[in-house]
Amino acid sequence: MNRKEITSFLGELLIHSKLSGIGKYWASEVSLDFGTTEVKRVDFMQFEPAGVVGISGIEKGIFICYEIKSCKADFESGFGRNFIGEKNYFVMPMVTYKEVAFDIPHNVGALVPIPVNADKHMEFENPTDLSADTKWKLCTMMPAYPQLRKRSITELLFCMLRAGH
Repeated sequence: MNRKEITSFLGELLIHSKLSGIGKYWASEVSLDFGTTEVKRVDFMQFEPAGVVGISGIEKGIFICYEIKSCKADFESGFGRNFIGEKNYFVMPMVTYKEVAFDIPHNVGALVPIPVNADKHMEFENPTDLSADTKWKLCTMMPAYPQLRKRSITELLFCMLRAGH
């Protein structure tokens, strides 16, 4: 698979594994600081409300940001490190994870695709090629540790709304 195909594969797997279903609110390619010279873009942003019946449940919601990294060069490019949510993740192939694991900030998580019935430790030792004809799931290799958000819920929800899917 080439870089573009890997990015597409990881994005689709993220959508089906983490973002789809009832009560899931998300957008892709969310632009922040639009109209300025310092526009930032988050590959995928998810809003997870604490509840949807009252205002307090919505206002206590958290944002989770996902940045897709198809390879080590993509990871090292410096782009796509817009970690503005309470939880933030890199989504990357296992091969890339193995190359950059020690360079991932301590509070940022890492999700990698592995075959549905595979063990993540065995996959780490001998990764399955992404072009293999198998069912895939996203596996947490590193958890994301919550951090404080610096942008308002109104701003981030508006940016998600503007982005659509």
